Amino acid sequence: MKKIISIFAIILASVNCFGQKGELIEHKALSFYVSNESDTIDFIIVDTMLNKKKPIFLWCQGSLPVPLFGEIEGYGNYFLGGGVSNFNYIEISRQYHLVIISMPKTPLLAKKENLNNRLQYIPDPAQPGKFSDAYIEANYLENYVNRALAVLAFLKQQNWVDHNRLVVAGHSQGTKVATKIATRDRDVTHLGLFAANPFGRIDQYIRQARLDAQLGRISWEKADSIITGNYEFYKQANNEDSVRVNPGLKAWKTFSEPIYDDWLNLDMPIYLAYGTADISSGLCDMVPLFFIEKGKENLTLKRYIGLEHNFFELTGNGHPDYEKGHWREIMDEFITWIK
Repeated sequence: MKKIISIFAIILASVNCFGQKGELIEHKALSFYVSNESDTIDFIIVDTMLNKKKPIFLWCQGSLPVPLFGEIEGYGNYFLGGGVSNFNYIEISRQYHLVIISMPKTPLLAKKENLNNRLQYIPDPAQPGKFSDAYIEANYLENYVNRALAVLAFLKQQNWVDHNRLVVAGHSQGTKVATKIATRDRDVTHLGLFAANPFGRIDQYIRQARLDAQLGRISWEKADSIITGNYEFYKQANNEDSVRVNPGLKAWKTFSEPIYDDWLNLDMPIYLAYGTADISSGLCDMVPLFFIEKGKENLTLKRYIGLEHNFFELTGNGHPDYEKGHWREIMDEFITWIK
């Protein structure tokens, strides 16, 4: 049986739990869920049993409705795990209860007919580029944060959780979720941010257009048109009437909010890692200046030369070289830093 609890008022309520074993999936992870009147929040702990008291390591995955397990033709149920399959997750699980929450309104395990060629969940195989309306409605920052806080509220009541440390880390969009969790949960002791954009999201498209014009890839007239188009799009994302008509705009509004000011208000150790070939993370270079101005010394900046947004090296033509990924050593360095 999966674990069920009732959460009233979404997060801050008392939690009732039934059983403590979870449901084992593919001999890799235990699945659980918490639920309230409007949502069921699936999550996994990457372990096969809960017989050792360990601290929590909550991993906040990036964007798009990718399930934690996906059925692959000729393979079976492949462990995606929000990207942790790229880590030395077995070693991490020896030290922590490694927790990953399923994307909203996305099954924890998706059948092959409901996966497009990018392993994203699609309700209708005939429309591989169309996500579910429920996911689009639920895809905004506050919802991710509330869901995570509900899961943490449950975990904190378990006798197999060590409360001396609570690590929250995320990649890309997940850095925004991790940041907001850290601002609202005082028990967070370490914050890890990988490929973060300190200024939100939409700014990177403006910076990319400027860079392309500077390098002669496009004309300045074309760059001007792209930049102006982004201004107009962002106006729509901040217009309540437009959001009611197109709920997908809510994600652009909420995930485009700058988050460096939240980092400055946090006192726990913060680890900020990014690849120098990642346009979205280019402004990470400015963040230490803000910490210096505030007299704060709780930031560790790790710059990975030549790596892109997902920490792959680039080929000669500037595309990711999927044979040369570096997630494992990057995460190993983070785990060492925590110690």
